Amino acid sequence: MNKASVLIVEDHPIFSKGLALLINAQEGFTVVGEARNGSEALSMLVEKKPDLAVVDLNLGDEDGLEIIAAMKSRAANLKILVLSMYDERYYAERSLKAGASGYVMKEEASSLVVDALKTVLQGKIWLSVEEQNYLNERLEGQDLSSSDCFASINQLSNRQLQVFLLIGKGFGTIEIAAKLDLSTKTIDAHKEHIKQKLHCANSQELRQLAVQWNAR
Repeated sequence: MNKASVLIVEDHPIFSKGLALLINAQEGFTVVGEARNGSEALSMLVEKKPDLAVVDLNLGDEDGLEIIAAMKSRAANLKILVLSMYDERYYAERSLKAGASGYVMKEEASSLVVDALKTVLQGKIWLSVEEQNYLNERLEGQDLSSSDCFASINQLSNRQLQVFLLIGKGFGTIEIAAKLDLSTKTIDAHKEHIKQKLHCANSQELRQLAVQWNAR
């Protein structure tokens, strides 16, 4: 029986090796490559021609969503499963729009990743039940009211969303800069753009909105 070939795109070698062992232990799957960044992923995509890719969104200073879009543009039939530490509530929809077929959080990986791989390989979508229900509500138009004060969140770039979520968790500019490996000047610039997009008059309003969003 032909095995489905899998490419892992993950910048943490220990996690990547562990994931490769898990996948290789499953009947019907074989890992053909482990990429640490976007350029390696695109190179291996051409060389290995995998059936499926498992991609982390947090790849140092690279945007995992942009890498997903680039991979899909080069291999339209490639199935992509996102495996990330980022909360599914904030990134699942963005991942699907970028070209992924499923989303699994790393804390659930060992128990769900194999089932998720099988599902996306069949051309189906893999999400948690909660996220599926949320997206179904959106598709039915039940959660898209223009009066919803959170509707503008989708206007934020991926980096701006990261900053916004960290603000909601109580982190200050210096702490956020350290976590994202950016300068405080860059974080302040992101905050200003976020305030404009979310129509916040000042930093206090932005903090309040960020806290409310994180509590949802």
